Amino acid sequence: MKGRESGMPLKDMWEGFFNPIETLNIMGLGEAKNVVEFGCGYGTFTIPAAKMIRGTIYAIDIESEMTEATGKEAKVEGLHNVKTILRDFMAQGTGLPAESVDYVMLFNILHIENPEIMLQEAWRILKKKGKVGIIHWNYDASTPRGPSMEIRPKPSACIKWTEDIGFIQPEQYNLKPYHYGIVMRKE
Repeated sequence: MKGRESGMPLKDMWEGFFNPIETLNIMGLGEAKNVVEFGCGYGTFTIPAAKMIRGTIYAIDIESEMTEATGKEAKVEGLHNVKTILRDFMAQGTGLPAESVDYVMLFNILHIENPEIMLQEAWRILKKKGKVGIIHWNYDASTPRGPSMEIRPKPSACIKWTEDIGFIQPEQYNLKPYHYGIVMRKE
């Protein structure tokens, strides 16, 4: 099931909204070994993450064009630790074993229907002391992109959803100019 308002803009436009390496450093990814990205898109964060971690990054997306683009870019970069997975993770989960990863990236995706389903799957696959990283568009209608304000989650909603699942110790970041970040831990 494709999420509401989940279409991707052109790659050049999309990548102009972020500084992926800086963002991943702020979000504490460097300590992770194995990582999952829910909704990998063009690989904007997948490829830099693969260069930072010691293990494998599982790049999951429901659209074959996105997993193909990410896989192609991984080959161009000579990366062997990127595993792309074409899968409807909302309906089928990730297919990964329980407690098998150190970090889950949920970037610009929690505006979908029933985000709790995705957060429960993140909890299931994360090892104890693993982290979930959330990035989303600021709750500000002047951002150049992002879901409509009616479905755009505020940081407080993301924190409540994650705490309801069992995550603890929210750390919040201002990822200027358009995003906020939240990192929480599985105890």
